[in-house]
Amino acid sequence: MDLEILNQLRQNNKPRDWEELKPMMEPPKTGKFNDNPVYEFFYTLTDSLEINPQSIGVSVQPVKSYIPFHIHNYVEITVPLLGECTVVTNKEEILVSQNNIIIIGNHTTHTVKPIEDGAIVVNISLKGSAFTLNDFNFMQQKASGQNISNMLFSLLSNENLGENTYSLFKTSHVVPIINSIYDIISEYYHPDIQTNQIIRLEILTLFSRLIRAASKSNANIKINNKASGNNLLSLLLYIERNYANITLEQMGHHFGFNPNYLSNYLKTQTGMSFIQLVHLQRVNVAAEYLVYTTAPIDQISLKIGYENPSYFYKIFKKILNSSPSEYRKEHQV
Repeated sequence: MDLEILNQLRQNNKPRDWEELKPMMEPPKTGKFNDNPVYEFFYTLTDSLEINPQSIGVSVQPVKSYIPFHIHNYVEITVPLLGECTVVTNKEEILVSQNNIIIIGNHTTHTVKPIEDGAIVVNISLKGSAFTLNDFNFMQQKASGQNISNMLFSLLSNENLGENTYSLFKTSHVVPIINSIYDIISEYYHPDIQTNQIIRLEILTLFSRLIRAASKSNANIKINNKASGNNLLSLLLYIERNYANITLEQMGHHFGFNPNYLSNYLKTQTGMSFIQLVHLQRVNVAAEYLVYTTAPIDQISLKIGYENPSYFYKIFKKILNSSPSEYRKEHQV
């Protein structure tokens, strides 16, 4: 807990009157939910209510203030640093406790109930331009370091999945995650040379830490999307851990799903078939072996689950657009 940052945020979280803000913001209405209008909030505001042109924005939630139902065309991370908040979607209410994190997907209808006077809730907005293709184009990127669990952000960013898409991370006791949040806030409110680059890298670090925390305890994350309440990240992490000898039938049995249902679900949610996801993870691991070890390529092929080295060569070249030997020569330190 950084008292200096909290005190600064407390100076900016005074109550706001929506009826006074609405004429100034002039947000378009996009529909209704339970007779309440739903607005398009397609630009971010600073704490002083000026339009923020930055790809990554940080703002503090006003206390004791009504916020209408709305959608964003960007991903929003909400973190209660003190107290708690309740996020309401068009499907459910989600209680977010202190230092837990909720990531609201692109085009998800939601609001936040008025928070208590002593609470401090921070919003971090991530526009599509915040990251380069090398950072977050996990669905199509042909580069090393691509982990299938990192598809989570791409899925949250996909407006076609918008309805009721969110991820709740109950990670309040993971100190490095909380430290990352405070570092992002500190950089944002005290800009200096390379601030934007540092914030971008801190966001990537935060996301990686959330993935790590989720992989250690499935009970600490809840992911919803419009197609199903199934925990997509758990499925992807299972593939990451068992890529070498995984089968669709074994995975279906593990999660209690019919194999055909599981296959269709993965395809619908990720755009990739089960076997494509397995190939992707195997090749990702192989790329690391090629870069950081001197192990023979045929041995690497066997270790990651390919008994036929020729088939491994074919899959590797298809995904990374170079042969294993070429990749090793180009990337090995």
